[in-house]
Amino acid sequence: MKKMTLLCLAGLLTACGNDNAEQQVTTSQVEPNHSINYPITRKGDVVDKYFDTEVADPYRWLEDDRSEETAAWVTAENKVTFDYLNAIPYKNKIKSRLEELWNYEKFSAPFTEGEYTYFYKNDGLQNQYAVYRQKDGGEVELFLDPNKFSADGTTSLSTLSFSKDGSIAAYAISEGGSDWRKIIVIDVETKQPLEEALVDVKFSGISWYKNEGFYYSSYDKPKGSELSAKTDQHKLYYHKLGQAQSQDQVIFGASEDEKRRYIAGEVSEDNRFLIVTGAQSTSGNDLYIKDLTKADSKLINILDHQKSDTYLLHNEGDKLFFVTNLNAPNKKIVTVDANNPSVENWIDLIAETENVLVPSVGGGFIFTEYMVDAISKVNQYDFNGKLVREVTLPGVGSVSSISGKASASTLYYSFTNYKVASTIYRFDVASGKSEVYLASGAKFNSDDYVSKQVFYTSKDGTKVPMIITHKKDIELNGNNPTILYGYGGFNISLTPSFSIANAVWMEQGGIYAVANLRGGGEYGKKWHDAGTKLQKQNVFDDFIAAAEYLIKEQYTSSDYLAVRGGSNGGLLVGAVMTQRPDLMQVALPAVGVLDMLRYHTFTAGAGWAYDYGTAEQSKEMFEYLQAYSPVHNVKPGVSYPATMVTTGDHDDRVVPAHSFKFAAHLQDKQAGSAPTLIRIETNAGHGAGTPVAKTIEQYADIFSFTLYNMGVKQL
Repeated sequence: MKKMTLLCLAGLLTACGNDNAEQQVTTSQVEPNHSINYPITRKGDVVDKYFDTEVADPYRWLEDDRSEETAAWVTAENKVTFDYLNAIPYKNKIKSRLEELWNYEKFSAPFTEGEYTYFYKNDGLQNQYAVYRQKDGGEVELFLDPNKFSADGTTSLSTLSFSKDGSIAAYAISEGGSDWRKIIVIDVETKQPLEEALVDVKFSGISWYKNEGFYYSSYDKPKGSELSAKTDQHKLYYHKLGQAQSQDQVIFGASEDEKRRYIAGEVSEDNRFLIVTGAQSTSGNDLYIKDLTKADSKLINILDHQKSDTYLLHNEGDKLFFVTNLNAPNKKIVTVDANNPSVENWIDLIAETENVLVPSVGGGFIFTEYMVDAISKVNQYDFNGKLVREVTLPGVGSVSSISGKASASTLYYSFTNYKVASTIYRFDVASGKSEVYLASGAKFNSDDYVSKQVFYTSKDGTKVPMIITHKKDIELNGNNPTILYGYGGFNISLTPSFSIANAVWMEQGGIYAVANLRGGGEYGKKWHDAGTKLQKQNVFDDFIAAAEYLIKEQYTSSDYLAVRGGSNGGLLVGAVMTQRPDLMQVALPAVGVLDMLRYHTFTAGAGWAYDYGTAEQSKEMFEYLQAYSPVHNVKPGVSYPATMVTTGDHDDRVVPAHSFKFAAHLQDKQAGSAPTLIRIETNAGHGAGTPVAKTIEQYADIFSFTLYNMGVKQL
């Protein structure tokens, strides 16, 4: 089932670079000459009791995102941070280089809706991608320009979905980076709104039923702060075109029996079925089906538990094709008759293999992408499960889904890796041949760089893969500025992809390393589970072992190592820097989950309990969380690495209070001379839809802070 969202642009948003052998860093260990006077952060007297243990939370007041005191603290911290960053002599040089490399046209693969072929395009430094279209080879015209949604570029297009005949479009916008959305419905010919915008929509797709209406999901608006108040009961609605939103019908989620934190509804391509998934956490869902050809049909339960991740891939009439990891940790494809869809009637179509399956459909075929040590391999099958061919890919790296409408004879996909900019390929479904449809305009010579996969041993003997990318002529002498990146959670896989920012880092002589830690999805459900709850320390151990490998093999040393990660990866960095502050010179936790005793009390945080557990569920779980929670493990008298915490003041997924409290503890307890700063982006959220201008500013600050604190004197 195809979802037209801006997620398909993820590879394009990080595509650029340039090779410039003339630019090298000059390194020597020097003390930064900044004298930092941090704001005084008031300490409160809040104490919580977990089982028989009292835990102080002196900075609880920073959780109130609506208070004037918190706003004043943000302003004061930002002044200190930006005064420091703006004094770094080569910050503007890095920013100029980022702008130079970023400034080329970027495109998405085309897709057809109704009489038009659509594609996304960014002229180079536009804050947001715009949507263009073309009819029958005619003139290309601008369809939607999110750059005009707001003066500062902080309102972004998050989802675009077309009615079944393509005559109507519904698109969702995010304002200031918030997860709360508005949905606007327009006539595709006139581009004029057809009705009042839908508001207060969150964590939702837009799935059309014919041209009559669409399904979407949301929570009731919270009574407290919409940026931090807990949202716990998701609901699936049906919006009939022309009807007031207040009249929208709740399809699932209204009753106590149907209470779920996450609910989604998808209509099959042929309009026959509605598939509903419900989940309490970010892993596992129950499953329902409704026959849309019968007006009085009920939702029929297919899976009555949440012990697997299962979703509809496709249907051929009454024959349903599901992707599931039920009794198949690496996933498989099963079929079943819609008239009797219970689990005992499922038939394996494409069996589980030793590699993780990520399938898609298009052009009358199934495409099975497998991750082989995080590298893509793709096979083409017919709907009887017969192997047609192995798809020949352009190289070793990552491909986007080969997908499209069932009637398409030509499909499109993109290919990338850490040194090859994203290129779009045209794929002929009959012959299996690929050809370049649109080459990247990035001015980056990949031949001058090397990207190597290695396997290192973690603390408990587990082999973990890591890909290390850098200039070919670099000398492995332990003095190379290196960024080690990781995530390690939520079954998310880090596969090779090109990045404009990383290209700039590497052309300065930097090394970029990505470790595929446990907790991710690179090796299926078992790999994921090995980094959850009472095994979460495995993730941190894997990351520490990656750093030790880079040091042992002379790629870098502790004096030139930076660790970086965002969201769950921000937790990773926070935990590792508090456990092993000696291991790195710089720590860069971004939008991190850093208070592990209270994360589940904010917005949809309770849904992360599958990975983390909660402090209330047992004394053992509380003690385990407290033992690694970054906010609770900053100790006085310890010299912590140079740290720049980054967050957004409108982040309503991982609320900024996590970062606020962590930074306050670091500034209060840091025993060494290294700076502990927090950079708070205003009118910004968790990251998606961040304007290009802001992104460039962020990377200029991150790279200059990192290099400066490694003793780099000039570029």
